Amino acid sequence: MASTTERAGAVAAEGFTPEERAAMKDRAREVREAARRTGRADEEQAVLAKIAEMPEPDRGMAERIHALVRAEAPDLSPRLWYGMPAYSRDGKVVCFFKAAHKFKARYATLGFEDAASLDDGTMWPTTFALRELTAADEVRIGDLVRRAAVRPA
Repeated sequence: MASTTERAGAVAAEGFTPEERAAMKDRAREVREAARRTGRADEEQAVLAKIAEMPEPDRGMAERIHALVRAEAPDLSPRLWYGMPAYSRDGKVVCFFKAAHKFKARYATLGFEDAASLDDGTMWPTTFALRELTAADEVRIGDLVRRAAVRPA
């Protein structure tokens, strides 16, 4: 008969894809490494290094989104979140980029968390699929990031 630990491990293994398990390991490593980093510049370097590791077209989109966030919401702090670039305020993630290759998806995503100020009535989108970035997409993303970065009243 399998031990409780073995059964729990089997359930966890069946419940998550290899990519999801890798993301959780990335997050645990990020927490340990963040404790060693000394400030915002170190966090930004970690984000830039992660972006540099990405294959195209993810890398190009992540570079453009990073530049847009830094220009439109300079108060947001870059950081790694589950192995992907994210931008936070007061320790809470406002927005993030998830590369397509990380989860073997057909598109990358730009997402916004609860800390984002994007409320619009009773329903609004919080994640956007990205297959490429056009000039019009960049304008829309800039607007979303600007709005998301506003501190709630």
